This record gives sequence, C-alpha cells and structure tokens, in this order.
Amino acid sequence: MREAYQSDLRHLVDDLVDMASMVGSALEDATAALLEGDLGLAERVIAADPHIDERQIDLDSKTVELLARQSPVATDLRLLVASLRMSSSLERMGDLCAHVALVARRSHPELAVPEQHRAQIQKMSDLAAAALRDAAVVITDRDLALAAQVEKNDDELDDLQQQIAREIGKGQDYTNTQIVDLTLLIRFYERLGDHAVSLVRRVGFLVTGDAVDTLHQSTDVPEF
Repeated sequence: MREAYQSDLRHLVDDLVDMASMVGSALEDATAALLEGDLGLAERVIAADPHIDERQIDLDSKTVELLARQSPVATDLRLLVASLRMSSSLERMGDLCAHVALVARRSHPELAVPEQHRAQIQKMSDLAAAALRDAAVVITDRDLALAAQVEKNDDELDDLQQQIAREIGKGQDYTNTQIVDLTLLIRFYERLGDHAVSLVRRVGFLVTGDAVDTLHQSTDVPEF
C-alpha cells in the first residue's frame, strides 16, 4: 500500500512536468504564429488550450483524492498542497499562450508586432520559455539554487516589458490597434515569467516548509 502511495506522488510530479511541456510547446507555437503570421498555427494553439485545462482538472482530482484517502503529513502534505497551486499556475500559463495566439489570429493577415519590436518580443518569449523549462527541472529535482536563478532571470523579462512600454509611449508611428496589441502582448509574456517564478517558489515551500510570500508581485499573480 505504501509503495502504491509513493508511486501516486511521483506520478503527480510527472503530471506537472508534462503540463509544463504542453505549455512550453504552446508558447513556442504561439510566438511563431504571432511573428510569422501563421493563422493555422495560431488556431492549433487556441484549440489545444482546453487540453491543458483538462490536465489540470485531472491532476487536481488525483491530488484531492490522495488528500482524502491518505491523510498525508509533513513533506507529502506540502507536495499535495503545492501541486494544486502549481497546476493552477500552469493552466494560467496555457491561457496566456492562447491569448498570444488570439492576438495573432485577430491581426491576420497583418502582423501584430511592428518590425522594430519583433526581436524584443522573441526575446521575451525565449526568456519565458527558458524560465518554464527551468521550473520543470526545479519541480523534478527540487533544485533551490536553480529556483533562485529563475527568480533572478525574471528581472530581464520585466525590464523588456518596461522598455517596450516606454518606446510605445514615445513613438508616433503606431496605430491604435498596434498600441493595444503590443501593450497586451508584453503583459502576457511578463505574466508568463511571473507564473514561472510562482512555480519555483512553491517548490521552495515544498522543500523548506517556509510560507510563500503571497504579497510578492511574482507569486501573488492576478488572473490575467
């Protein structure tokens, strides 16, 4: 019985990593659709988002069942509690990828991102994707040193968001639609980074038992 229980806990971790992989693919495809004007790819990202939602529902159901059936304590309890929060963050990351794809679809056949911002948006996407990959490693290995690096690297995403926002504010060569789309897009990518930070902080709670600072900008992520 104990071996089966431990196997169930390991499967929860595997499910979280699988969700992270699904979100990573969605992020890569959404950015490609956005920058290349690939309508078909945008549609696939949007259509795939409910599957990420379903994975969250399934994972949370397993977690609640283990909580009810096993009455876990100590580290096992923290794992189950953290799992519920991490699955929620991953589901929101999937939603944000779908939002990027929706901008790409709405702008088609035009490109939503002006030429002067394409490299910056690609960089924001790359940073968010790297943060998500590192977060998956942190979830698997409980690597708190890497978790700290994810938090540190998130500052670069924040800086890029602010840089683009300043350039939009100064520029005169944007349509109203471009201003709205760019403002939304940089917010989406910045929020992806925040959710990655939230993931690694939940692992910190799992390992140390220290409460997550819910007043911290990068862990108390609003619904967006």
